[in-house]
Amino acid sequence: MKIAVILFLAATLALYAAETKTPAAAKPKPVPTAKASPVDSVPVGPAPKPAALPKPAPQPPPEEVAKPAATASKSETLRFNVNWPSGLSLGEGELTSTTAPGGWNFALKIDAAIPAFPIAETAKATAGADLCSTELIKEATRGRRKVGEKTTFDATKLIATRKTTNVPDGGKTEIRINACAKDALTFIQFLRRELAAGRLPQAQAVYYGAGYQTRLQYIGTQRVRSGSEVIDADKLTAFIKGPASEFTLEFLFARDPSRSPISVTIPVAIGKFTLEFER
Repeated sequence: MKIAVILFLAATLALYAAETKTPAAAKPKPVPTAKASPVDSVPVGPAPKPAALPKPAPQPPPEEVAKPAATASKSETLRFNVNWPSGLSLGEGELTSTTAPGGWNFALKIDAAIPAFPIAETAKATAGADLCSTELIKEATRGRRKVGEKTTFDATKLIATRKTTNVPDGGKTEIRINACAKDALTFIQFLRRELAAGRLPQAQAVYYGAGYQTRLQYIGTQRVRSGSEVIDADKLTAFIKGPASEFTLEFLFARDPSRSPISVTIPVAIGKFTLEFER
């Protein structure tokens, strides 16, 4: 069974899954930068055909777009459970976002386990006010394996420097990036902001150690149960391709001003694992 079932929040969960498949002795490898795009996002429209980006469509009503996102407040903590296909809990985690002078701070924490394989993951990221990443630090215990990395993003040189921090002389790798590269934690905030404005991010590389080409497909709006309520939600599919793996995730975001995440579904051979967010 893939460790993909353990992690994360949208892009982070898939990116984590790809990381766990890398042999312990493997060195990080550079990946090609995503092709530059004239715009960061495209309008969200009716559900497109499979494997196609959403077609341009009129923006949402002015009153919806004009509302400031709730996540622009000083701090927000999202808690979630990681569930087996049976519904039993595999673990839990939280994602925190905090505004800071000139930018954002993000933090992820997950504690989960499958039989005889404990997993603990923490990650911290910083980004500018424009949601362009500046730094990502992550530490993890995956069974007997320890992971420690720091990635620094240089928007001037268009280089991200990835260093191994949990072993002496762990080495480093330089990865070519675009001018506004995004780590996985920052990308989640960016995605929510764009959805609130009636747009969908363009296909691009998202970084959680290595770079992962991420393409989103808007499926449409549907009524779903969240806690004790039945609410309207935006449904998206994410196609994520890493250096050696490909993943597909299904997202549900509430249609509130901040586009609060409801769930992330991870289809695998033995069933669908789910991250369910508390409301």
